[in-house]
Amino acid sequence: MRILYLHQHFSTPGGATATRSFAMARALAARGHAVTLACGGYEGAETGLAGPFQAGRREGAVDAFRVVEFAIPCGNRQRLGARGAAFLRYAARAAGLALRGRFDLVIASSTPLSVALPALLTRHVRALPFVFEIRDPWPELPRAMGIGNPGLWWAMDRLADAACRQASAVIALSEGMAETARTRGARQVAVLPNGCDLGLFGPHVPPWRPAGIPPDAILAIYAGAHGPANGLDQLIEAAARLRDPRILVLLVGDGAEKPRLRAAAAALPNIRWLDPLPKLRLARLLAGSQIALQCLAPVPAFAEWTSPNKLMDYLAAGLPVIANCGGRTARLLEDGPCGLATPPGDAAALAAAIGALAADPVRRAALGRAGRAQAERLWDRRLLASRFCDIIEAAA
Repeated sequence: MRILYLHQHFSTPGGATATRSFAMARALAARGHAVTLACGGYEGAETGLAGPFQAGRREGAVDAFRVVEFAIPCGNRQRLGARGAAFLRYAARAAGLALRGRFDLVIASSTPLSVALPALLTRHVRALPFVFEIRDPWPELPRAMGIGNPGLWWAMDRLADAACRQASAVIALSEGMAETARTRGARQVAVLPNGCDLGLFGPHVPPWRPAGIPPDAILAIYAGAHGPANGLDQLIEAAARLRDPRILVLLVGDGAEKPRLRAAAAALPNIRWLDPLPKLRLARLLAGSQIALQCLAPVPAFAEWTSPNKLMDYLAAGLPVIANCGGRTARLLEDGPCGLATPPGDAAALAAAIGALAADPVRRAALGRAGRAQAERLWDRRLLASRFCDIIEAAA
């Protein structure tokens, strides 16, 4: 089968962002399918292509599939208008590729929601079936955060309705996301969460720490985006409450909020910052850390409508996790148990949890082992990729 996989934010493990679409495209290729993955230039991503762009695109073989990269930069540092323009430019270029190429099926992976536009167009013009993957429910999450306006939300509602109703199948990363798809009229919905790369992350990885981190420091690490949705002011306030001088909070990543956050934490001696790291280097840093931090803004919708990729990296690395969100993440940490869940928005509770684990190495080790065991039992990306392939083949 000839498959066109549309994911604007694609990255190989050489980048510093999520690699789900890389793993799924590789699994489809291993099943004998001819996969073309079309992407843009996402901040922190590495597409695996290095040649010059011609007419705004470049292409080549990456692993066992073909990648087409459009010269459309996009990232969390961009203003909302610039990001929206990048989303629409990608949708237009992807539509052209879909209409001209010889394909049997399209996979449209959102966010951004605009990726549904080329999938819907090719369904109507060429009768190509498509699978709609919901990584984040739009416009539900932007509306819950107050991002955008009623007119924009109305337009996104209509687009999400059409994508869910006309897709041959919908893949959602959580039960909460699946419920939004069913509410919009989706007929075939499968829940396929983010998974763990057990070979890349784990206790077998040699540890590494950045220069200036004392070897006896207890390193509590957050690795992810620094945007409004992440609520990292809570981590800064928690760090200010810590009294153990051995504990260092390390924030790895980038985003629109990072300059403001760094200024707010300038007087705190127990916070360190790093730019985004390639997955291989991040795996070594996690191996050299003692506590992993999952942080989100105190938005009730996040409880069931998110599936953080970083959480899977933490579990695979065998680190105990402290998360300040309820719902799915809290339940996942209770299963093992493999971490601690604190109330959303409660920086004092977050600080207390960090301090408690820092003072108890035996408990840290037990939680970390339980997290790795849960990753092996439930979240092995190879098993999830096999299920992904089954869904795609059935949809065709």
